[in-house]
Amino acid sequence: MGCGKTTLARKLARRFGLRAVDTDEAVERAEGASVADIFRYEGEAHFRGIERRVLEEISSSSDDAIVSTGGGLPAWGDNMEFMNAAGRTVYLRRSAEQIASRLSPYGRRKRPRLRGLDDAELVEFMRQDIAAREPFYSRAHLVVDCMGLSDDGIAAIIEKWMHDDE
Repeated sequence: MGCGKTTLARKLARRFGLRAVDTDEAVERAEGASVADIFRYEGEAHFRGIERRVLEEISSSSDDAIVSTGGGLPAWGDNMEFMNAAGRTVYLRRSAEQIASRLSPYGRRKRPRLRGLDDAELVEFMRQDIAAREPFYSRAHLVVDCMGLSDDGIAAIIEKWMHDDE
């Protein structure tokens, strides 16, 4: 969450002439409700089920795409294995402090798990969240340490890896 997945997916999709798909946006379209409202009124298990269905639909499409997922998707069930089998996966590794500094007040409000946290609480929350999810994220085909890199620099690393991997 907040590491730049959607921004980089869109940038890479333009470079490769592919479509960019954000799973959170696809879930919101499918449900006609925001991720925050789905969490609040239907619960996380319901949200994760819809998220998986969306992931399966995207992967079964005949059109190639650059997909950005919600931060919890890889850590739920066998989603990471599913994604690795379906295509190339990238983990954008950032520190808790980096992520906290990237999240605008709006970005915090729209994420149910971050509402009401002050700056120190947000950093601590991100540390715990990263630690819990790292075992899943680190299974990605490519892990990019984003410290000190611009979005363009990160995109260049991914682009080179994709070309080298062909």
